[in-house]
Amino acid sequence: MIKAVILDDEVRGSMLLQYKLAEYSDLIQVDAVFNDAVEALEKIPQMHIDVLFLDVEMPIFNGFELLERLGQFDFEVIFVTAYNIYTLDALKANALDYLLKPVDPLELKKAVDKLIKQTGVKERLKKVDLQEIKVNAIRIALPTAEGIHLVKRKEILRIEAMSNYSVFFLTNLSKIIVSKTLKEFEQQLDHSNFLRINRSIIVNLDYIVKYKKGDGGQVEMVDGTEIEVSSSKKAQLIEKLFST
Repeated sequence: MIKAVILDDEVRGSMLLQYKLAEYSDLIQVDAVFNDAVEALEKIPQMHIDVLFLDVEMPIFNGFELLERLGQFDFEVIFVTAYNIYTLDALKANALDYLLKPVDPLELKKAVDKLIKQTGVKERLKKVDLQEIKVNAIRIALPTAEGIHLVKRKEILRIEAMSNYSVFFLTNLSKIIVSKTLKEFEQQLDHSNFLRINRSIIVNLDYIVKYKKGDGGQVEMVDGTEIEVSSSKKAQLIEKLFST
C-alpha cells in the first residue's frame, strides 16, 4: 500500500483531491491531510510516507520552501496547483509529476501510474543489500531508477551532493545520479582512496594533479575541475597526499 499525505491550504482543494484518490483506495492510502504548511512541516518528518501531494502557493511559505525546510526526505512529490508557471521549479525539485487544478482524472491516473512504478523500483532496491554484492571487491554498487550500476572505484573522479542525491562523475566523463546522500557513500568509501574535502564533494585522491595553497587550499583534478578544500579538511588532505 502506498502511503500518501496531502498538503493544500484550501480545504476544498484537499477534499476534492482526497475524493479523487479514493478511486485508487486499493493502492493508495491517504494517511493525513494538512491545510497548514507549518503543521505539515512539523508532522511530516515523523511519518513514513511514500508520496506528498503538494500545493505550491500557500501562506507563510510555499511548497518549494516547505521542501527546502524539510531538508532530506525519501518520498515522492507530486505538485497539485492552479498555476502552470512552476513546472521548471518542480523539475528542479525532482518532482514526480505536476498536476493542474482542477485535477483531470486522466492526468491523475498517469501520475498514479508513475507513482506505482517508482515506488515499486524503490521497494526492489531496498531488498538489495549492497554490502552483499560481491561481484568485485573494487566495485561499488550505485542504485538508480533504471537498475544498479556496478562501477569500479578507480573509474570515479569525484562525487558531488545535489539536494538529497549524489552525482558520480566518472573517468569516461559520464555521470550517474543516485538517490542516496553523500554521507552514506562517505561511510562506504571510508577506508579507500577517497576523501570528503568539503561539505558537498568527495574526491578520488588518485586524480588530484595539483594542490594550491590557501586557507583550506584548492585542488585541481585531472579533468581540470578546481575544488575548494574546507579548512577543517586541509590537514587530513595534505597528510594523505604527501605522506610517504
